[in-house]
Amino acid sequence: MDILRFITAGSVDDGKSTLIGRLLYDSKSILQDQLEVLEKHSKNKNDDGVDLALLTDGLRAEREQGITIDVAYRYFSTSKRKFIIADAPGHVQYTRNMITGASNSDLMVILIDARQGIIEQTRRHSIIASLLKLKKVAVAINKMDMVDYSQEVFETIKADYAKIAESLGLNEVSYFPISALKGDNIVSESTQTDWYQGPSLLEYLEQVTLNEELNTGSRFQVQYVIRPQTEELHDYRGYAGQILSGKFKKGDKIHILPAGITTEIAKIEINGIEKEEAFEGQPAVIHVTDDVDISRGDIFATEEQLPVVEKDLEVLLCWLDQKSLQPGNKYLLQQNSKLVRAVVKEIDYKIDVNTLTQEKAEGDIKLNEVVKVTIRTAQPLVYDSFINNKRTGSAILVDETSNSTVAACIIQ
Repeated sequence: MDILRFITAGSVDDGKSTLIGRLLYDSKSILQDQLEVLEKHSKNKNDDGVDLALLTDGLRAEREQGITIDVAYRYFSTSKRKFIIADAPGHVQYTRNMITGASNSDLMVILIDARQGIIEQTRRHSIIASLLKLKKVAVAINKMDMVDYSQEVFETIKADYAKIAESLGLNEVSYFPISALKGDNIVSESTQTDWYQGPSLLEYLEQVTLNEELNTGSRFQVQYVIRPQTEELHDYRGYAGQILSGKFKKGDKIHILPAGITTEIAKIEINGIEKEEAFEGQPAVIHVTDDVDISRGDIFATEEQLPVVEKDLEVLLCWLDQKSLQPGNKYLLQQNSKLVRAVVKEIDYKIDVNTLTQEKAEGDIKLNEVVKVTIRTAQPLVYDSFINNKRTGSAILVDETSNSTVAACIIQ
């Protein structure tokens, strides 16, 4: 049974937490003791006698304020598929959490309040879906019960969003008229929307096919150099890390980058057991035939489809810090286990979240703005473009003084 990872995105009070609660509740994925706690703490009860949003708003501060602060992950399954849901905050100041959840998702469910239609957060979340190359988007037009299940309202919002989707290259968008509170078109089809002929949201999630796009090339990044200080293992030298993409086999000729050294794989260990090969996603310890200088953050790549090794990068980034971004600012750039000093050389343009067009970046770049910049690193960085390899084509910028993440980066 395969797993679908999806994220819910929307503005404050669009009903994201209630939608997830409804999916869990109506699919019978809540344990009895969870249900008893839910009933005890519910203040804003629905027709079922519970506040479904409490299933995901697990932090005390979230319950007290009635908002989602952090990304909450929930797991459930049906007879057809397993699901991992990321419930992301709707507030603008928590956009970084939204990006974190979306970067690990196969699909985004964007909620729109039927009474308000498309707003700035709708556009911002759609831009993030486009930047992160999420191929499929489900637009759930929520609170249809509050507009008398009007087909006209649904069709108007659908037409408005279709224009946004076209401008961002989101070609696989599905639309659902729902009420998370009442349960309309969530798990089963609603009698209130006899004009809607499509599947329920859960039926869609169960049936949607995902385009399996393999990351380009075979990539392994060193996280730790293992040199046991024991007499019997004095010759042991292994390089521990994760297979970021592709696969590696014993005997493969590889390039150690950025140094450009070529060598051969002598041995592969997984969980202390010697293996002939290791695949994408597996942690492994790789041994090489030559005694060469290899450090944390170095990339192993097979000879076909070598990555780029450069100091200058063209990057799309979402700015996540209260302090503004200016050309010349210096940061740390982290790409998985590789950490290098970097400077933002110039800001090429920014994306207007209202018109979804590129415009000249005048003045400082502020919180949540999406911009294209040129970054120079102190040492050469090994990377692929994000569209070819998400694992080596993404990074973050970190403030050296506060150690906080200030930008999510997509390498062009």
